[in-house]
Amino acid sequence: MAEIKDTPPGKPCPICGKPAVTRFKPFCSARCADIDLGRWLKGSYVIPGEPVEEAETAPSRREDEET
Repeated sequence: MAEIKDTPPGKPCPICGKPAVTRFKPFCSARCADIDLGRWLKGSYVIPGEPVEEAETAPSRREDEET
């Protein structure tokens, strides 16, 4: 198995604060990388902005069946 080396002093892992490892940069481990990915997928990371009006919803089936 390849040896895991720490990166030179710099920014720590954004999830746990431990030193980052080159293989998982900017994270310290696969675990922290997976935690970050999960946060992206759940929508935890959001860029603030003005609310966007949603498009009208498609007509329901009942409306389609009446015509």
